[in-house]
Amino acid sequence: MSRGSSLNSSRVAAAKGVPFSKSPVLAVRLPVWRSRVVLFVLFAAFAALAGRALWLQGLSTQFLQKQGEIRYARTIDLPATRGKITDRDGQVLASSLPVKAIWAIPDDLQNAPKAKLKELARLLEISDFELQKKLDSDRSFVYLKRQVEPEVAEQIAKLGLEGIQTRKEYKRYYPQGEVTTHVVGFTNVEDIGQESMELAQQKNLVGQPGSRRVIKDRLGRIVEDIQSVREPHDGKDLTLSIDSKIQYIAFTQVKDAVEKFHAKAGAAVVLDVHTGEVLALANWPTYNPNDRSKLTGEQLRNRVMTDTFEPGSSLKPFTVGLALDEKRITPHTMFDTGNGSMVIADHVIHDTHPHFVIDVQTIIQKSSNIGTSKIALGMPSQDMWEMFTKVGFGQQPKWGFPGAVAGRVRPYKSWRPVEQANMSFGQGISVSLIQLARAYMIFARDGDIIPLSFQKVHEAPHGTQVISAKTAAQMREMLEMVTQPGGSAVKAQVPGYRVGGKTGTAQKVVNGRYSQTKYIGNFVGMAPMTNPRFIIAVMIDEPGGPVHVGGDVAGPVFSALAANALRAKNVTPDSTLTHIIIPDNAAQEKM
Repeated sequence: MSRGSSLNSSRVAAAKGVPFSKSPVLAVRLPVWRSRVVLFVLFAAFAALAGRALWLQGLSTQFLQKQGEIRYARTIDLPATRGKITDRDGQVLASSLPVKAIWAIPDDLQNAPKAKLKELARLLEISDFELQKKLDSDRSFVYLKRQVEPEVAEQIAKLGLEGIQTRKEYKRYYPQGEVTTHVVGFTNVEDIGQESMELAQQKNLVGQPGSRRVIKDRLGRIVEDIQSVREPHDGKDLTLSIDSKIQYIAFTQVKDAVEKFHAKAGAAVVLDVHTGEVLALANWPTYNPNDRSKLTGEQLRNRVMTDTFEPGSSLKPFTVGLALDEKRITPHTMFDTGNGSMVIADHVIHDTHPHFVIDVQTIIQKSSNIGTSKIALGMPSQDMWEMFTKVGFGQQPKWGFPGAVAGRVRPYKSWRPVEQANMSFGQGISVSLIQLARAYMIFARDGDIIPLSFQKVHEAPHGTQVISAKTAAQMREMLEMVTQPGGSAVKAQVPGYRVGGKTGTAQKVVNGRYSQTKYIGNFVGMAPMTNPRFIIAVMIDEPGGPVHVGGDVAGPVFSALAANALRAKNVTPDSTLTHIIIPDNAAQEKM
């Protein structure tokens, strides 16, 4: 049959009511179950979508909202201003200035113009290589530089670089620089105290930073403020006991003495006898806290607080004061010091000059090692040990100042006679300069000792009695003789004022032996003697040349410092002395 005949037959069949599907060509040969499977799959898919929608819209709402918020919401820290530090009269010693932290999103700077990146490096004061190294980081956020001055930050913003952002922060500024740095200290880039009072009072000074929630776009720009989470609370201001005028005088005098005597270092501390306040604390060498790029360990050392040394003869008044208080001697008790040497076991104790038979007050005035040793050996070693510990030697200081050391006093049970003798004139015991200065309070006051304070005191503290008021008065008379003609510290005299004190010259221990060339010269004194107002302690470490004894290197520093401090505080003169009297044959002690 031809093709045309077949088509005509189909049309005829359709016209006669025969179903089209009965055509053998168009007959469906697929099984019925397949359509049902397809229908089931479609139903399952719709059910899964409905379940997923229920999961996302109902059960996971909080999680998804949080994830979405992470991508556009930020918590911005609101830094609190660190409290100011001032001296006792309100003069600012440390304050916080607003600066900027420059940070970047490295991915946004991949195609930045090289010329602008070069200018950015110049403004940040870093090399092109260092800048590129920071931008090559795989982190989404990098600091380029902290504590950038606002003027520089503005110039950086004008570059118009996408991905460069700034954040407000604070930088500590110290108006008096190196003069007060060992008292005030400094903070690091995170505004955390690192030294001295900045460290000791960190919790009070730092305050409480705040925060707020904002919406940012991809370029880090704030689009909307959401809420204030916590308001910032600025730190508390701190008023120190330091007097800026006296501090400057102490600093310049120590510096001049170190340079004059070609010494390794020097230090001085000034205490208020009535309140225990530290009015000045100076060290040389020192450093500028505003620029610590070349800071060394020698500059950082607070020698007044952290360095211990054998005080030498400046410890003799405590031995004599104890014997006086126990009524074992009087100021006029006589002792035979011989021709300047005394043997104890296999050890020889020397005086710089033969003094033969002298009384107790002359032992102090001439600084006789032999006389002091004989006084010490007439007392139990336990009594001396208790005296030393009562005035703070060998005890951990509780003044709230970081780094303060305890020094060393060995237990009295291990003392041999020669060791007890040595300790009586300041060998075999170590103290810090501020410990030594505080201990002299028992002589400047009526035999009691009070705590020290680096903060301004509004009420006089209560003291602990160590010796009687009578003994203290007797010791003041002897200490005044030390600065008068015939004494070992005539260069410590102050025109217009009666002063007293004691010199000390200690040999430094090198490789376990006393050096014959390295010394520490010190002087601890008080003024005016009518009613002592100040205790001043000075230490010169390793003075060069032939002049090295305490009376020559530390005495003049005391004199200049005391004279200026007394005038600065308008203390009434109590002497007719118009100029320093230095006899040609002035005796100077060695140990």
